[in-house]
Amino acid sequence: MRSSGLRSRAGGRGFTLLELLLAFVVFALSFATVLEILSGSMRNTVRARHYSEAALTAQSVMDQVGVEIPLQAGNSAEGNYGDYEWRVEISEFMATEELAQSVQLAELTGIVLLYVELSVSWGEPPREQIRRFSTVRSVLANRDIGR
Repeated sequence: MRSSGLRSRAGGRGFTLLELLLAFVVFALSFATVLEILSGSMRNTVRARHYSEAALTAQSVMDQVGVEIPLQAGNSAEGNYGDYEWRVEISEFMATEELAQSVQLAELTGIVLLYVELSVSWGEPPREQIRRFSTVRSVLANRDIGR
């Protein structure tokens, strides 16, 4: 009896190998989950940074249209800004049925509407990203744009 009492006290002092292995598996799975969440968060942060910088690049280039980039139908320009490449194309604005009255009003008042489309790209193929921005600008029909 005396020896069985010693065994029961000694057996209750530590963890079994099975308990240690189970605790390690739970820790490893939890750690892997946390790492996956962190890596997804980092990818989203980088993606958001690229989208924000592309939008800022687009805003900067659009501000140049009509100042440094002549606002004239058929005109195009391209360049780069850091890691971002851009291309702008200017064409005559083609009205849809919804906007037909706006175009008629512009023609009556001597205004020409121009469609400005801008593409901003970054990255290397096959992971290259392209975002497109567009706007409509107006100029006086009899204005000499070259000056």
